[in-house]
Amino acid sequence: MKPVRWLRFNWDLERLPASEIALPAHYHFGSATAADENELRTVITRSFAHDTSWGDAIHEVNGMIDAWLGKAFEPEGAAVRCLALRHGLRIIGAAVLNPDSLVEDNLSPGPCVLMEYRNRGLGTALLGESLGQLREGGLTRASARAKKDSPVAKFLYPKFNGTPTPDDTSLIAV
Repeated sequence: MKPVRWLRFNWDLERLPASEIALPAHYHFGSATAADENELRTVITRSFAHDTSWGDAIHEVNGMIDAWLGKAFEPEGAAVRCLALRHGLRIIGAAVLNPDSLVEDNLSPGPCVLMEYRNRGLGTALLGESLGQLREGGLTRASARAKKDSPVAKFLYPKFNGTPTPDDTSLIAV
């Protein structure tokens, strides 16, 4: 077994640059409801499953996904919520947002986009919208973890002035 190495990315939401990604008219953001839960689980699970950098830890990640989405769909009054990116009526991307300033990860998971919709700027747009909504929710800083050397850590999370620091947390990969 080998440990999975993490980076923690932090964003200063008071200095959050404006997102320059304009979504085409047939894409839109919205809060997900309990009726969307199964579709969201599918989108997030497939997003991780099709990312080859998770091959060594995908079973552990699936357990983490269940926990993240369980928090997002707790009974009314829960602060954690799910942001959905839709192409028409279909959910093609999602992020779970936790606006609590005391939690370690405000994006758990961060932007997840179905493989067939990647490389179109939608992940960047979803990250920008997520950070903007966390700022509107009263946070002055946000953080999220990413697997070291993953595409998210290399290309997505550095956007919007995300700064990485090593994270001691370790997930054992089989």
